[in-house]
Amino acid sequence: MTEQALARITTVERAGLVLDVIDEGPIEGEPIVLLHGFPERATCWGAVTPILNEAGYRTLALDQRGYAPGARPKRRRDYRVSELAADAAALIDVVAGPTGRAHVVGHDWGAIVAWALGQHHADRVRSLTAVSVPHPGAFLTSMVRSRQLLLSWYMLAFQLPRLPEAVLRRIDKGSDRQLAHAGLDRDEIARIKREVVDSGALPGALGWYRALLLNDPRAMRAKVVGVPTTLVWSDEDLALGRWGAEHTARWVSGAPYRFVELAGISHWIPTQAPDVLAEAILDRVGSSPA
Repeated sequence: MTEQALARITTVERAGLVLDVIDEGPIEGEPIVLLHGFPERATCWGAVTPILNEAGYRTLALDQRGYAPGARPKRRRDYRVSELAADAAALIDVVAGPTGRAHVVGHDWGAIVAWALGQHHADRVRSLTAVSVPHPGAFLTSMVRSRQLLLSWYMLAFQLPRLPEAVLRRIDKGSDRQLAHAGLDRDEIARIKREVVDSGALPGALGWYRALLLNDPRAMRAKVVGVPTTLVWSDEDLALGRWGAEHTARWVSGAPYRFVELAGISHWIPTQAPDVLAEAILDRVGSSPA
């Protein structure tokens, strides 16, 4: 472990951007990097991290580009998955050294970043826990094998200029009904309004969707993951169907894989089922070879 890693990490810098980090738990514990999704920030892990810390792990929740105040570029291409994964790899560099590894956990869009790390930075990933989102290959295939294309209608809507921002800025007047339908409770909606909408993070958060067509779908679909992996999926997720979750095993090769299905839980697993999620994470990180 590097001397820098033995101090608390509050920020990580890359490509002129400054991303914020919530660094908790035993400073010498094995690092677990936590990657949030849309429309949340690093605070979404607040009920999960105490359990991981109590088990002896150091957790580093990254406020990703578009969300962190010092990392909100305006160009669409700055939100390509390759850039997002490189940001997370930069954090691993700081906490584990340039040749070290960390356990990686990602929810929603954070899971896409975690999968990209497993695909293209496997030497930096000790284990991978994806929450809600299947491997990109399984997700893209599910578009033609299931109802996933219909479930993903919002991805197309988010390509429109200005309108999504206008709708979501009225989160306390109208769009909160849609978020509540997706499973968020009143406190969670208030947190999203405060941390994403009111803080000015919304355009950058939507930038992840608007850069979708700038990614290479063939590369995302074709490359399997060869690190110990767990996928945690919930059966009341209105955005991600069963087909992709059940077929993700096809895209993990040469390493242990586990699929954990949660019953009666919506998409928002880190905040609504933190105990069960932490158990799945601990099972994965505890069984991964050094």
